[in-house]
Amino acid sequence: MNTSEMSAKIAQGNGFIAALDQSGGSTPKALRGYGIEDSEWSGDDEMFAKVHEMRSRIITSPSFSSGKVIGAILFEKTMDGQVDGKPTPSALIDRGVVPFIKIDKGLEDEADG
Repeated sequence: MNTSEMSAKIAQGNGFIAALDQSGGSTPKALRGYGIEDSEWSGDDEMFAKVHEMRSRIITSPSFSSGKVIGAILFEKTMDGQVDGKPTPSALIDRGVVPFIKIDKGLEDEADG
C-alpha cells in the first residue's frame, strides 16, 4: 500500500482506527484487561515486551483486517518492534492497515513555539 492508497483509505473512512498506543502509564491497565496480571512482569522492559506480544496477536488476528480496520495508532516504542519478522508498521501495511504514530510527546526540542 503506497502513500496515495493510504490517503484514499483514510478518506473513505470505512472501518475504525485501532488504538494500539499504550504508553508506560496506561500499559499495566491494558495488560490487566487482556488477562495479564502485574505479577507476570517485572520492570518496564518486560512490561513493554508483554504489551508488544499482545499487539502482535491483535495485528496478526484474521479479524484485524483492512476490511474492518482503517489504521492503527502506535506508541513510539512499537515502531521499533517486529511482527512476523517485519517492522510493526510494515506488518500493518501488508495487512492493508495504515500505521499512525502517537505524537503527544515531542521527539525534538520545541522551536519558535
